[in-house]
Amino acid sequence: MAFSGALTLTDLNDFITPSQACIKPVEQTNKPEPQDAGAAATQIQVDSTGAYYEVSAKGPSSAGQSGEGSKQKLTTAEISLNDCLACSGCITSAESVLITMQSHTEVLNVLQNNPPPSSPDHKVPVISIAPQSLASLAASISSTSSQNISLLQVLRRVSAFCRSALGFAHVYDTTFARHISLLEHAKEFTERKTGSGDGKLPMLASACPGWVCYAEKTHAEMLPFISRTKSPQQVMGTLVKEWLGAKWGKQPDQIYHVTVMPCYDKKLEASRQDFYNDAYATRDVDCVLTTGELQLLMHNKGWDLSAPVPDENLPPRPHPALRRGVVGASGGAIDALSSLVDRSADMDTDDAFPELLMHPGTSSGSYLHSLIATLTASHPSPSSLEVTTKTVRTADYEEYTLTDSTSGAVLFRGAKCYGFRNLQNVVRKVGREAGVQVGRGAAGRMAGLRARGRAVRRGGVAGAGTEGAAQEERGYDYVEVMACPGGCVNGGGQLRPVQSSQSTTTTDAEGFARDWSASGVKLDVDEPLPAAPVGPKWGDKEWTRKVEAAYWHTLPTPPPTPPADGVAQKAGSVFEYADELAGRVLVEITGTASSAEGKAGWMESLDGEAEEQRRKLFRTQYRAVESEVVGLAVKW
Repeated sequence: MAFSGALTLTDLNDFITPSQACIKPVEQTNKPEPQDAGAAATQIQVDSTGAYYEVSAKGPSSAGQSGEGSKQKLTTAEISLNDCLACSGCITSAESVLITMQSHTEVLNVLQNNPPPSSPDHKVPVISIAPQSLASLAASISSTSSQNISLLQVLRRVSAFCRSALGFAHVYDTTFARHISLLEHAKEFTERKTGSGDGKLPMLASACPGWVCYAEKTHAEMLPFISRTKSPQQVMGTLVKEWLGAKWGKQPDQIYHVTVMPCYDKKLEASRQDFYNDAYATRDVDCVLTTGELQLLMHNKGWDLSAPVPDENLPPRPHPALRRGVVGASGGAIDALSSLVDRSADMDTDDAFPELLMHPGTSSGSYLHSLIATLTASHPSPSSLEVTTKTVRTADYEEYTLTDSTSGAVLFRGAKCYGFRNLQNVVRKVGREAGVQVGRGAAGRMAGLRARGRAVRRGGVAGAGTEGAAQEERGYDYVEVMACPGGCVNGGGQLRPVQSSQSTTTTDAEGFARDWSASGVKLDVDEPLPAAPVGPKWGDKEWTRKVEAAYWHTLPTPPPTPPADGVAQKAGSVFEYADELAGRVLVEITGTASSAEGKAGWMESLDGEAEEQRRKLFRTQYRAVESEVVGLAVKW
């Protein structure tokens, strides 16, 4: 496949390959005692098992040693998460790289060695599942059978597996954590817009750890623009270990929290030092599994995800309670909701959080759309606002403009940017508009050339289309950034496309027709041959569309996004319950003294200590990282 000149210059692209700088064949940690300058030289030998040995060049006889004594085995280097260079190779696409503490094997070991609940050393096992992972599993089931199931059905089946086969005590999805993340996201944007908070505009989304790691190690000048709000995964870690743990009477180190995510980079995010609790020596998220690893666990345990489980067709929580106490009522609606939130203190069941809050917009979190909805709701005349969309090259790069139709004023301008190729364009654009010098990488190398081109073009059209040019030159206020093309449903940890078995002849990943039967290929067992082996292909657009369709399958009319003031406007909505519960969480987890009902609107300002606690629990920070490894300096 041909690449443009800009793409071939960079060490990051949408076609992920391991970086040379990540390969350290041998690291000698057990060095021998230094010898004088006249000592004999040594050489490296490799045995049949692939082990490396340092052997004296003079041989054992001249050295006066036995053959075994003259050999010294060299230690093979291991790359941990904290050593990762964020080259988008070993973490994003590496089934071949074993991450010891972030694997399904580690989860099984912890669960098998977990003492019984009566023991003081027992840890409460909790697992949280991302909706994008549920969508990938749903698309896989739909492709291999005649079933066309919803995310809720998949969630109930996965929950049954995690409880009965693995032994997890509690199973949640991460959409309520995303709801809180969106609320905090809107508050942070308002602070930046009014100049009362840290950071600069345009604000860039921070939910994608691949993008954050890339910025920290390649474009440190972008860090002041990145949102400080935690991702839904890390917000979920805070909720489980800080809020739910308190409800259960457990300390953070007495809970073992596992998440299932569509992306390998989420493993890297969970290992960040910012998400480590020094007081209890534990992380907010102890282990991250990808969708593929969860499927592997099911396969090893003999679990059939296509088989239905009891109660899988019940509506999502807390809808039954809403129907009984809220829907159809007007005067007592808020009282019924308050009672429902109060009952959330009873944590004997898993009714703590509402299930599958599907925020309208994109399948990657709807950060941009949620922010637009918040700005619209807070406007004095929401009906006069119009949103226009412009596609830049592909659907992975779209611009959104919020305009007041009465005055024609542009109130907000944002963009959705998926994939590293588009991301580099955004980095150049943001740096240009903010007057920031763009650093290394293709984004930096191309910035000067493009700037000179713009100067020439501007000189040729001076005085023409002033109003349109002014609108076009208005910079972004916000950018929803994701490293994977197609967004989170196309994450590197998602399931691969399922090959059809109806035909024995098909086209492989390289475009060649394959007829395995005609070639004499046979299986050891009496089974039909697959159409073609499923290779490690990632980024199949047709498959991504299927996963996207599964994500939104059987959902009702998209519900409203979180309101600007944190107070729900429509009684009886599950989002109203989510807002009420979020307010309850905020009060209890920060220890603030709020309203008499013990709830607070998320946009409310808290007192000094409570506000500091809030930022500690729901926000993070970033720092520039200088790599100490230069790819060309690796000694082979």
